[in-house]
Parts: sequence; structure tokens; C-alpha cells
Amino acid sequence: MQLGQASTERCDGPFGSGLTSDHYTDEGALVVRLQNIKAEGFYAGEPAYIDVSYFRNELTRHAVIPDDLLIAGLGDDRNLVGRACVAPAGLGEALVKADCFRFRLDQSLALPAFAALQLTAGAAFDAGSLAGGTTRSRIPLGAMASRKIALPPMNEQCAIASFLESETAKIDALIAEQEKLIALLAEKRQATISHAVTKGLDPSAPMKDSGVAWLGKVPAHWVITRLKFIAKVQTGIAKGKDTAGKETIDVPYLRVANVQDGFLALDDVATLAIEPEQLMRYRLLPGDVLMNEGGDFDKLGRGAVWHGEIPDCVHQNHVFAVRPHGVSAEWLNQITSSHHAQFYFMCRSKQSTNLASISSTNIMDLPVLLPPVDEQYEILAFIAEETGRLDALRAASDKAIALLRERRSALIAAAVTGQIDVRNA
Repeated sequence: MQLGQASTERCDGPFGSGLTSDHYTDEGALVVRLQNIKAEGFYAGEPAYIDVSYFRNELTRHAVIPDDLLIAGLGDDRNLVGRACVAPAGLGEALVKADCFRFRLDQSLALPAFAALQLTAGAAFDAGSLAGGTTRSRIPLGAMASRKIALPPMNEQCAIASFLESETAKIDALIAEQEKLIALLAEKRQATISHAVTKGLDPSAPMKDSGVAWLGKVPAHWVITRLKFIAKVQTGIAKGKDTAGKETIDVPYLRVANVQDGFLALDDVATLAIEPEQLMRYRLLPGDVLMNEGGDFDKLGRGAVWHGEIPDCVHQNHVFAVRPHGVSAEWLNQITSSHHAQFYFMCRSKQSTNLASISSTNIMDLPVLLPPVDEQYEILAFIAEETGRLDALRAASDKAIALLRERRSALIAAAVTGQIDVRNA
């Protein structure tokens, strides 16, 4: 039957000025947003609230109670439109936001846990058949109510939901172990780089005080200098400059999202209209070390080496191009990836809630360690070998997680469509 026929009532969240981020408070009635509706279940992290009196006086028709079916009316490639979950017990006063649907099921017909699993399993198909929109898929409330659900007898719904709860918990535990391993590999990777570029490879080498409190002792024959003495820091161009009536050219435009930790993500590179004479000023050159000015804490100072992957490419003002002279770009990139540099960036950054940024002046004052050139290349070779081994382990874990998630989805789809009999499982 249609989902609407198995429901006693349904609603969308308030649109327009009825509920905006300006209404959010530190406590009160919980606002159920798209990020709370996960295929794996209700996600309680990063909560948002509104004043209880405003909710009670104006928005109770959008209320959510435990066992309500919550469905995402908006989605993308990573979070499918039409995914569903069940409102958990202990939710307190709550309401749905726009593009989040609340269906209150007739539980003599449909078990909420079963309906959520079946709707999520069919979300990929429903997104194509019911959704509209060019950049993000959207399904209106009426169309969502027309989605078909196949309902076995209630005892079978309970058996299927119980079976899947047990089996997906096992799979989720395996995924969590792999994710924990990935985090440990990332820590090991950075620790390997940090130790190599600050202590060297010879444990018997004489050491000296670096004069930098958080850096401690370094090999006695290494030179300590500042970035400004061995490199030039080129700032980028800001988007949104008025070019009306001026001659412009369209050029590739590198953004913070393109500059990851140790590599460049170039699948989606934007373009920007600039004046021709600005190309020379902002163009990236092979050997530039790219560093992010800020954003989230994990983006601060992260970067990679530019090898001229895209001709005539300029960079955003939130991405620095550090142009070294007298030192290899690869060595400088590893230095800026170390714990030493990350600690320096955090100490010198301007910080707000979950965000940080660092100026080009502070970037130029970064203490840089310079071993002899032949030792630099020896250390870089060691780092390449060790990080290659760790990256291979990371790739194996990523593959394992992908296979486990495929197994999870396939198991759910098979169970909620009657392809496997779980009554005696």
C-alpha cells in the first residue's frame, strides 16, 4: 500500500521564516534536521534547539514523538533522498525542519522499524522515480506519501526487524573496528613524518637544543631557519571582484576543497573570470607548496605540492602558494605536515568556534629545519616507503568498509523484500 495509507498523520517542517537558524538556542525543543536522518538510524550528534515556548505556541503541528517515521525529503549522491529512520525513545520535545517529513504510522499495519528499513532500501530507486531538482534531489511530501511499501503480517515484520537489528549490529561493529584502525594508521603516518623531519634517521646523531619550546632537541648538524628566508608566500585572489565592463578571461581556480592533506582533489575544479594581467600575479607554478589558510581545524595549514597538473591555474585567497628557493618543495611540504608545524599554526592562528585561520605573515615565521641536501633526500625516501606501506593498509581498510556496507545494504534489501526467510533465523 501507499505510505500515506499506512499512516494516521504526516507533516513537513515549517518553511520560510517560521523556522530559521536565527531561532536556534542552546537548549529547548530539538530540531530534527536532514543530518539527523541517517540510513543507519537516527543520529543524535550536533543537536539544534529552539525555544520551548515558541515551539508550543507556534509549531506543535510539526511535533515529533518516539516511534515516528522520519524521512529525508532532500538528498544527494552521498545521502539519498528518501532515506528513513525512527525517532528514538527519550527524544523529548522535538519537531521536524523543512525537507524532513514525519509520518505517524498505524502500527496495526506497519512497524516503524520495518518501514524505515524498507524505505531506506528503496531510496535509490525512489530518488530517480519521484524526485526533482538539478543539483540536489527533492521529493515533496505528497509524493513521499505515495511511495509504496510492501507489508507482510505483523509477526513477520517484527521477525525481520529483529533479525536485521542483530545482523547489522555485527556488521556495524566490524566497520567501527576498521574505522578505528584507519584513525590509528593516520596517527602513525603523521608521527612517522614528524619524527623523521625533526629528529632524522640516525638515533646516534649528536643533538642540540632547537630553541623552539615545542620542538625540543634536533640533530646538531641541522640548520634552523624561518620560512621567509627560504621561500616566498604568494596570496591568492578573492572571488566576487566586480569585473563589469572589463576584459576578462576564464581560468581554473583552486579552492580549499581541492587542497587535501598530502594530495590534490582535482575532480571538481571551478573556473573564475579574471583580468588578463592578473594571471601572472596569481598563477600557480610547478614546485609551489599549497597550504590552506584555514577553515575547520583539520584544514589549517594542510597542503600538497603543485606539479603543474592544470595549466594557467590560479588559487583562492584562502590557499597560500609557498614558492621555495634553495630547498626542495617535497621537503618543505613534509615539514608543514609535521606535528611541529601543525602546533605552530594552531598557536598562531585566529580561532573561533570550530574554525581557525592563519596569516601569511605568521606562515613566513614558521621555523624550518634543514638537514644537508643528501640527508633530506634520504629522509624523503624513507618517508615515501613508510607512508606507502601505511597507505596500502589504509586502502585495504577502506575496501573492507565498502564491502561491509555493501553487505549491510544487500542484507537489508533482501530481508525487507522477502527474498530471504528469517522467521526461523
